[in-house]
Amino acid sequence: MTSTSTCTSTCRLGVLEYQPGAVVSRTIIEKPSGTVTLFAFDRGARLSEHTAPFDALVYVIEGEVEVLIDGSPHDLKAGEMVIMPANHPHALKALERFKMLLVMIRS
Repeated sequence: MTSTSTCTSTCRLGVLEYQPGAVVSRTIIEKPSGTVTLFAFDRGARLSEHTAPFDALVYVIEGEVEVLIDGSPHDLKAGEMVIMPANHPHALKALERFKMLLVMIRS
């Protein structure tokens, strides 16, 4: 289950709460040049393997996640980040509850 909402004014990271068995997100910035989205994953929640046409930066705010890029695992904890290159398959799995910022630049 995935739910999405948009932040239209001042946002706090705590405004996005975990939901059992789910991935929830809130778009903080959405412009033609890119997006910034806050995600909260419950433990064990996943985003299945997919590709995106643009580079994307994952910055972990709290918790721990396994990010697979081209089949290679990258375990990240709070304060760590990774770039998922455009057109490369990637997937995410919450090793514990975690929140992240996803920054996608479209230019």
